[in-house]
Amino acid sequence: MNGPGPSAGRRRHRRPWASYTVVALGAALTVVPFLDMLLTSFKGPGTYGKLPYRFLPEAFDLSNYRAAITRLDLPLLFRNSVIATALITGSTLLTSALAGYALAKLRFPGRDLIFRLVLSTMMFPSFVFFIPHFLILVHWPGAGGNDLLGRGGAGLTVSLAALVIPFLVSGFGIFLMRQFMLAIPDEMLEAARIDGAGEFAVWWRIVLPQTKPVAVTLTLLTFVHAWNEYIWALLISTANPRLMTLPVGIQMLQSYLDPDRMVPVMMAGLVLSILPVLLLFVLLQKHYIRGVMLSGLK
Repeated sequence: MNGPGPSAGRRRHRRPWASYTVVALGAALTVVPFLDMLLTSFKGPGTYGKLPYRFLPEAFDLSNYRAAITRLDLPLLFRNSVIATALITGSTLLTSALAGYALAKLRFPGRDLIFRLVLSTMMFPSFVFFIPHFLILVHWPGAGGNDLLGRGGAGLTVSLAALVIPFLVSGFGIFLMRQFMLAIPDEMLEAARIDGAGEFAVWWRIVLPQTKPVAVTLTLLTFVHAWNEYIWALLISTANPRLMTLPVGIQMLQSYLDPDRMVPVMMAGLVLSILPVLLLFVLLQKHYIRGVMLSGLK
């Protein structure tokens, strides 16, 4: 039986321009808003929003960046965002790797039920849990002036821990790690156990090194989510303005600025806020793409 001839290959590649056009349009839809934000951050007062719309600034003005830095307590906002994001990302990686290993490779009663409960947490938007989380933090025993019954004070809502505690564990992270670890051969783990390795040694020395691609993917996704968290940070900052993070501070610029300068200065603040995310993505891009392909997120 003859295989496909040269004509089949020509038919498959007859219109490559169609694929290139779709990819180019997708790239433009992604890049153009970012470029508009970057260029707007250099526009002078009163120039944004005028018709006809000018994509390029008349002159590159750095006063918007100076205004964003001076109007905001930038060191404080960066400190709060960096500490909260680092703790959330680190805790999510640790708990996801441990729970994912237990749900993928250990056999114990109720394992499937626990996994279904973990999956069920992904069915609800995160803001549904904000009120219960806030009440728990307000009535945290012995914190923020509370007695041992959690009464009389503000609890943990006035401390940096309030930005971190609701996000220490991620159902999505556990699911992602478990699905990746299921592909690791059980024979490899059994051989290590026969050689005398305990469960922690098996997890640390054999399983964890193989999860590097998916761990990088989870790191980036968690970092971006924690860095950009707005609603919960806004709720906590109402109790203590010293806990304000970058997204909340940039939004608050609206109340400090004249309408003519509001949008360019806010865009300058946004450019400053996304620099850490861009830097992290550039450093981990290769591992992130490999992790997406291996984990099935595509």
